[in-house]
Amino acid sequence: MAITISSLSSSFASLSFTSQISPKSNSLSLSFSKPTSFSLTKKHSPLVVSANATAVAGETQTEDLKKFVKATLPGGFAAQTLWGTGRRKSAIARVVLKEGTGKVIINYRDAKEYLQGNPLWIQYVKVPLLTLGYESSYDVFVKAHGGGLSGQAQAISLGIARALLKVSEDHRTPLRKEGLLTRDSRVVERKKVGLKKARKAPQFSKR
Repeated sequence: MAITISSLSSSFASLSFTSQISPKSNSLSLSFSKPTSFSLTKKHSPLVVSANATAVAGETQTEDLKKFVKATLPGGFAAQTLWGTGRRKSAIARVVLKEGTGKVIINYRDAKEYLQGNPLWIQYVKVPLLTLGYESSYDVFVKAHGGGLSGQAQAISLGIARALLKVSEDHRTPLRKEGLLTRDSRVVERKKVGLKKARKAPQFSKR
């Protein structure tokens, strides 16, 4: 019994010893917590500044493009001669062509930025000019609204093709051959009463 009591006392002593050390460890961890938090705030603060800087840069770029469009198109879109209107789904695009170097500006923004770098949508816009070899001969200015980016890109393609007809009627045959002058009249079919969508019915339940 004496041995067991001594072993128990020694274990209790060890427990008390660890309890005395633990506050010291806690105090050490608390003392180091403030510098770590201060260092984190130092790391995050430049990120906020850089985000603001990029936003300001985007605004200045938009302002520069607006000035460029106004300087290139005196009188606005309505006063130009080489223009065309394209439609697709619920999107409408008014396109103006001007002799230039091949820039494409949509709603006062660069085409790649506006179309989110999607290669298919960018291809829709470039096909009419590539068909006639005018990819670096005309600047394209677009005002688009309604629908999504896919519909707007296809509407712009039709608008450019129609504007190229005002450059020369000889362009009609190659554009017609590529199907670029055909208005795609497909739109979303309206929903029907009692159905989930236009034709999708709810699941049948026998009981």
